[in-house]
Amino acid sequence: MSDRNKGILLLLISALGFSMMGAFVKLSGDLPTVQKAFFRNIVAAAITLGFVLKHKDRIFGKRENQKLLLSRSSLGAVGIVMNFYAIDHLVLSDAEMLNKLSPFILIIFSGIFLKEHARKYQIVSIIIAFLGTLFIIQPEFSVQVLPYIIGVLGAVFAAGAYTMLRVLGNKEKHYTVVFYFSFFTTVLLLPFTIFFYEPMSVQQWIFLLLAGAFATVGQFGVTLAYKFAPASEISIFFYSTVVYSALLSIVLFGQIPTLWSVIGYVIIFSASFYMFLKNNHIDKKQLARQEEKKAFRSS
Repeated sequence: MSDRNKGILLLLISALGFSMMGAFVKLSGDLPTVQKAFFRNIVAAAITLGFVLKHKDRIFGKRENQKLLLSRSSLGAVGIVMNFYAIDHLVLSDAEMLNKLSPFILIIFSGIFLKEHARKYQIVSIIIAFLGTLFIIQPEFSVQVLPYIIGVLGAVFAAGAYTMLRVLGNKEKHYTVVFYFSFFTTVLLLPFTIFFYEPMSVQQWIFLLLAGAFATVGQFGVTLAYKFAPASEISIFFYSTVVYSALLSIVLFGQIPTLWSVIGYVIIFSASFYMFLKNNHIDKKQLARQEEKKAFRSS
């Protein structure tokens, strides 16, 4: 399996993890947003600390990478609080779609800051996928504008965090990056959680613990994915959250997608499939060229 396809597979797993996280956050009911975000991150911090200690790596990474780790964690912390606010105040599929604008924004950030130039077919695929999300979001837009604005801003901050992941590359282990982010966000949110804390039932505790566990799966997936391939080549596959969220909405909340939503799903996955075929075609051509060069050198 090529590195690009490994990145795609990891993004699909990551998207499922984050979709499950969102569902459990919504199921946990009427609790302060910072409280939900705190428990999501403290669980992730505990799990990833185990990985760091098992591999006997530095808990907080290398000294030369602190600025990147801190930048990634700061952007991610703001992004996750905004995302949780959107989940609390919007239909789950709407909140997830707004958050999944981050891959589209990531393409822009990667071009500006990392000089990763996307091919024409990649740009076309991203635009088509983005238009597909509009089919899903548009029918639900109504009077309350603020949650939508916050949801979009959450996607912007998430894209900034993922850009930092690309810069980090292989400089740090993936579990170190995830632990750093989760621990940083936990410490940041602790005073707010104490101040706004509301007692929770056993069921709410279970839901938030599960949210943290699935968030860790999502975080591991996305952290590893962008180590294997540039954002411009694989980020479109993060839109698989559309289907995950739609299924969860039906099963858990009885929210059946509208015809407009179904059209959006078809558009997004058509773009994803097109992207997948083009990427595989390029892989085969590059492999053929490498084989030709080897044959030429050996002759």
